[in-house]
This record gives sequence, C-alpha cells and structure tokens, in this order.
Amino acid sequence: MTIAVFIGALLATMALGIPVAFALMLTAVALMWHLGLFEAQILAQNLINGADSFPLLAVPFFMLAGEVMNAGGLSRRIVALALAVVGHVKGGLGYVTIVAACIMAALSGSAVADAAALGALLLPMMVAAGHDKARSAGLIASASIIAPVIPPSIAFVIFGVAGNVSITKLFLAGIFPGLLLGAALWVTWWFLSRRENVAPPPRRSRAEVKQALRDSLWAMVLPVIVIVGLKFGVFTPTEAAVVAAVYAIAISVFVYRELTLRTLVPLFVSAAKTSAVIMLLVAASMVTAWLITVAQLPGQVIELLQPLLDNPKILLVAIMILVMIVGTALDLSPTILLLTPILMPLVKAAGIDPVYFGVLFIINNAIGLITPPVGTVLNTVAGVGKVSLDQVTRGVLPFMCAQFGVMFLLILFPDLVMVPARWMYGG
Repeated sequence: MTIAVFIGALLATMALGIPVAFALMLTAVALMWHLGLFEAQILAQNLINGADSFPLLAVPFFMLAGEVMNAGGLSRRIVALALAVVGHVKGGLGYVTIVAACIMAALSGSAVADAAALGALLLPMMVAAGHDKARSAGLIASASIIAPVIPPSIAFVIFGVAGNVSITKLFLAGIFPGLLLGAALWVTWWFLSRRENVAPPPRRSRAEVKQALRDSLWAMVLPVIVIVGLKFGVFTPTEAAVVAAVYAIAISVFVYRELTLRTLVPLFVSAAKTSAVIMLLVAASMVTAWLITVAQLPGQVIELLQPLLDNPKILLVAIMILVMIVGTALDLSPTILLLTPILMPLVKAAGIDPVYFGVLFIINNAIGLITPPVGTVLNTVAGVGKVSLDQVTRGVLPFMCAQFGVMFLLILFPDLVMVPARWMYGG
C-alpha cells in the first residue's frame, strides 16, 4: 500500500503539471499523511538539511565554469583545434563534433551547455558542407551527453550526495566509459557518413595545426588540472569545481580577453539561476528520501525483487530498463534524486559495487536527455540549430542505440568500468 501511495501521489502531481520539486514535496506530504507522521516541521527541517551539503557546493561552481567556458572563447578554440586535427578526413566535421564534445565534457560537466555550444558552432558548418541536417543535429545531441559521464560531472555530484558514494571515485571511474561512448559515436558516424558525397574541409597546414593547438592550450590544461588533482588527492571534487571556475574566469578575462568584469555579471546570474533550480530539486528530494527510508520502501522493493538478487546482471538489466522508461518522462536530475534512495539499498543487497552502478546509472540518465518527449538536450539542439524536434529525434536514433549498446556492454563486462577505475583511484 505504501508503494502505491508513493507512486500514485508522484504520478498524479506530475500529471497535473506541477513542477518536479513541488511534486516531490507533495508526494512527501502524502506519505506523511499515510504513515500518520504529518508535521510541517518535518518537511521544513528536511528541506533545509537537504540543501545543507558541502559537496553540493560543486554544482554552482561547475555551472559557472560551463557558462564562462562558452562565453569566454574556450569552447570555440577547442572546436578549432579538433577541426585542424581531424576535419580534413571524410566525414571530418562529424569527427570534429565527437572530439570537441569529449574535450568540452572535461571542462563543463553540463550536457546542455555543451549542446548549446556545439549546436551554435558546428551545426551550421555541417549543413553548409552538405551533411544531412537531422543526422548532424542528432550527432551533436548524442555527443553532448558525454558531458555527464566524463569528469567533472554535475550528475555524479548529485548521485554521490543522494547515494552516499565517493564523488572522487565516480569522477575517475567515468573517464573510460565516457570515451567508449565517444568511440561508439565515431563508429556509427563512420558507418552512416561513408555513403554521403560530402567534400571535407581542406587539410590544415602544420603551421595552422600548431597555431590551433597553441590557441587552445590554456583551455586544454583545465581537465588535466582537475583529473590530476583528484587522482593525487590535491583537492576534493568541491574544491575542483572552485578551481575550474576560477581558472576559466582567469583565462577568459586575462589571457583570451573575451570577457570583462562587467560581462561576467550575467554569467554569474545565469549560473545562479540554474543552480537554484537544481538545489531546490535536491532539497525536495531529500524530504522524500527521508520518508522513503521511514516507510521502509527499499525493503519492500528488495522483497519484490528477491529472485533477482542472486543474479546481479539480470537485476542490473531490469533496473536499467526501468531507468530508460523513467528517463523518457523525467529530466536527468529528478530521475537521479527520485530513484537513487530506492535503488541503492537494492544494489548493495545484491553485492553490486556502488561506483560501478553509479557509472551505469548516470550513463542511462544521460541518454535520457536525448529520448523524447522530454529530452532536454534534444530541445536545446533544436532551439539553437533552428531544427524541428521531429528532425532531431529522427537524427539521434542511430547514435542513441549505439550508446545504449555501450551501456549494456558495460553490464556484461563490468571490468570495462572497474579495471580502469581502480587503476585511476588506486582501489
């Protein structure tokens, strides 16, 4: 009965069009009423405690770093470097998109920010070169969702806080799977583009490649600082976010000189607005999470799925299918915050490594950003590139299938995640 009240209240509030954060709070009220625990003070205390978390300070700083990166010329220089290195091969602009997305993922941690930058910079070039507009937009959308997987990742921060999992380990464990997602896109684009009769841009001279590398060098240093700093324990993920934001501002203002102190103000405001939305979601979800624990919902779910606990792979497949379904209706952050408190006890009961599960879970949620009808990244690319949502959806399908294939490959072969991860964090 408790599960029915939880699911019914959540679906009913969302069906009424109530914003997710408030839907979570109303669901918490419904659970309190059902359990006979209704007390406004419980709601207020858990709401405040939900946002009172030092690791969550990483969210606004990574958001700010992403805003500054796009406005300060870092994104444009990374695209120029990728264009100079691989732009001349057949289908080169597609490979430029994938390479640039992987590098930018290591700078921003935000799929939407990367989608906006890549859509504005590369989609007009790909269409002008003769590539199919829908397919090009689909590639840009699917490449952008690598950002929540390769560190620094805002999604890993939220999952780490909600599931009490080491954010540093999640960051380091996401590097190789994120590159695998990029490799899957590379192979898919090669297969699709080989039949196109599109002349690639001319090969850049060695001097031009050196110049592009020199121009982008300051931007390329940032992911090295973050990853090396995390691996050797120089700073925590929250401190890494501060380093990333300060570094991006310093480079944009004093080296590239594309931003001034006055033009920084709108970027701070934009990052603050986005962070406020995420923090309200986190705070509201913590109220629901507390009541989920009090109502012993995880224990009831474990009882329901008891037959699957002895076969972790089948259990993971079942969980991933559930997340795929939820991801079509909810955005990345709400899905993480809603499902993590329910799934983590189940995962631990089955003996599945929480870091390994976290990587799979975030990959699945990231792909949810390009699954209609809610797909935030689909809508971002459609808006920035002036393409219809139907076109982007049609173009993204082969790339989305390739990324789902990578996810299920990681379920079959866990060492693809855990061996590189243990090498990175020395576990």
